[in-house]
Amino acid sequence: MNPPLPEYPAFSYALHLQQLLLKYGVVDFEGERKIPIDGFFSPGGGAMFGVLVAHDQNGNEVLLKAFSGSCMGHLNLPGWVNHLVDEESYNKYLSLFDAPIKKLGTLAEAASTEQERRSLLHARSELSRRALSSYRELYQIATLTGDQVSLETIFPGGKAPTGSGDCCAIKLLQHAFIHRLQPISMAEFFFGAPTIDSGRKHLGFYGPCNEKCQPILHSILTLDIVYQDPHIIIVNKDAGLLSVPGRGPQKRDSVETRLRMLMPDLPLQCAVHRLDMDTSGLLILAKNKEAHKRMNRQFSDKQVSKSYVALLEEVVKQEKGEIELPFRLDVDHRPLQIYDEWQGKWGTTHFRRVRVERRGDGTLVTRMHFFPLTGRTHQLRVHSAHEKGLGHPIRGDRLYGNGGHDRLYLHAKTIAFYHPMTGEWMEFSTEDPF
Repeated sequence: MNPPLPEYPAFSYALHLQQLLLKYGVVDFEGERKIPIDGFFSPGGGAMFGVLVAHDQNGNEVLLKAFSGSCMGHLNLPGWVNHLVDEESYNKYLSLFDAPIKKLGTLAEAASTEQERRSLLHARSELSRRALSSYRELYQIATLTGDQVSLETIFPGGKAPTGSGDCCAIKLLQHAFIHRLQPISMAEFFFGAPTIDSGRKHLGFYGPCNEKCQPILHSILTLDIVYQDPHIIIVNKDAGLLSVPGRGPQKRDSVETRLRMLMPDLPLQCAVHRLDMDTSGLLILAKNKEAHKRMNRQFSDKQVSKSYVALLEEVVKQEKGEIELPFRLDVDHRPLQIYDEWQGKWGTTHFRRVRVERRGDGTLVTRMHFFPLTGRTHQLRVHSAHEKGLGHPIRGDRLYGNGGHDRLYLHAKTIAFYHPMTGEWMEFSTEDPF
């Protein structure tokens, strides 16, 4: 994944850290200097290192550094951010499980019958499974909002990949949030023997990994930041979250307000466009007024290309086509939009049927791709549900359908545009969330 925070000035400090590691030849150069870097250059020995620049509550700059996983058998080293699991808890965990698991293995090797051996190995496997579950429970990860999340919450059903929570990016943000520091910049680099599977090279800079870090960062930052640079941010918005704050304290929570907690210098109005609260997907936000103005111009000039994926109730027979309908706000039933040939504004949508699917509850739905040419409020929802459109509401639509599901099954899947400052054509795409 792309780095969720600006890389500068952390990038410059990370380059300095590289030089310190190479100069002293040890990782604990601020301690006893007994852990050489040689082990990182053995096959498979390389690891990620990270630097976070933060501000304390007085505005002073704080530099943090971390390594992923353990370092040559050490969870913690002087001068480095601590592991998420404190050593006392880790040692208690080992005392409960390590010796019994080893003992069962030894007994299995010495078993006199095959049945006894299999029974002991099964017991060891069950104990190992319990041990892994207990170990994961030790990870309580601090979030931007001051809460804590567990690995089980992030990866339900015990599906957390091995090493989840041990990456340097997670360690750095954990330390910052616990100590009430404001993260400013983060950069990560690989140190050691190049990897074959991921293609990481010695001293190369990389973003957090998709498999382990992305889901955790989504939870602890409370946002899925797909891309950011000095001018724009792309967020994969969750369903049920406002794009911008509404009126009243109950509607304050939004993508904008959450982002501003992470990046306080963002403009008060930074969202370039909006998605309905019930709709998930890609949303563009600007970091400065000039980028905001230029992106607004692209939307006005219809230079931004977007596509959505949706599940429509029952079977839609049309394979592809265009919908063009006039509709307006129903002032007596806000935010409902109604068909109005005289006062309505015309909205145009191209659509393409992907396939008909049977859901787990036995009902049939049609997976549809939408390509809106205009950006009217609730356009895709109205075009799907209205009898002059497709006549099939989007699954979970509480305004134009029957609701009754865990979410609105509408997702802003892709977006493409010219970068507001460089002019580069940029394309972003997400996986279907349903």
